[in-house]
Amino acid sequence: MQYKQLGRSGLQISEICLGTNMFGDGYVDDQRVFSVVDAAREHGVNFIDTADAYHAGMSEQVVGRAVHEDRHDFVIATKGFIATGPGPNDVGLSRQHLIHAVEDSLRRLGTDYIDLYQVHYWDPNTPVEETMRTLDDMVRQGKIRYLGCSNFAGWQLMRALWVSDNHGLERFESVQPEYNFARREIEIELFPACRDQQVSVIPYQVFMGGVLTGTYDSKSLPPEDSHMASRHAARAKDTYWNDSTFEMVETLRQVTADLDVNVAQIVLAWTLSKPEVTSVIVGSSRPEQVASNVAATDVELPPEVLDRLNALGQ
Repeated sequence: MQYKQLGRSGLQISEICLGTNMFGDGYVDDQRVFSVVDAAREHGVNFIDTADAYHAGMSEQVVGRAVHEDRHDFVIATKGFIATGPGPNDVGLSRQHLIHAVEDSLRRLGTDYIDLYQVHYWDPNTPVEETMRTLDDMVRQGKIRYLGCSNFAGWQLMRALWVSDNHGLERFESVQPEYNFARREIEIELFPACRDQQVSVIPYQVFMGGVLTGTYDSKSLPPEDSHMASRHAARAKDTYWNDSTFEMVETLRQVTADLDVNVAQIVLAWTLSKPEVTSVIVGSSRPEQVASNVAATDVELPPEVLDRLNALGQ
């Protein structure tokens, strides 16, 4: 396993991040969660990503139990913004909501600190200064160690960084965007901004909900016990289950014919070839998937293969 620095910090995170939005809702039962986390530990994955919105906090709870014995060996990232209740202050990035959200995440994770706290979305209704001061306060209190954001446009990230620099506040060290062969728009503005400001890019949905793993057949519905058939994959299926994506899969299969790798490893190797990318969030429901994903970090794609892959979706 290779490790890289989180943004400008000294924190080292694994190039593969274990995504957990499948945990806590029955699709992956708790016993399997423990075996997946054990596999992550065994293969050097020290980075786990969750959120308070994943299954009403149940993902955080099971992650907390799974890492309890060796909590300090893991970098635990979680997120807040999405509504956690019916009230008008149960959503967003106000001081009021963030304080409650962080305290609740700490309780569910069963820990006294969060390694990386990420704001899940940009909040147009809260001044960025209020958000960054609140997060800075919680870093100084020891409840959070590093800050990140998710689903930010380039200008939103730069605005937040300016506020931090101007007021001497903790800054965002990472941004978590959706990125894959069909979603390349972040290469235009977000990538250059992150390069310039030394902010880590930690992408999600690189497998397009799982279609790009090469395990599905375009001529039949997803198997009932598969990730793509699960309730929480509905958005990904609506977005990526189409002829265009399956044509990409065929191209990837052609590429793997000349390389000793599988389709999923090609996707991960391509994503990690981007110098702006520090770590890739990958959900795993079985231990063997963790092992396969980790193996992708040792894959070096020849220039002609990278050129072919870079042309996908363009």
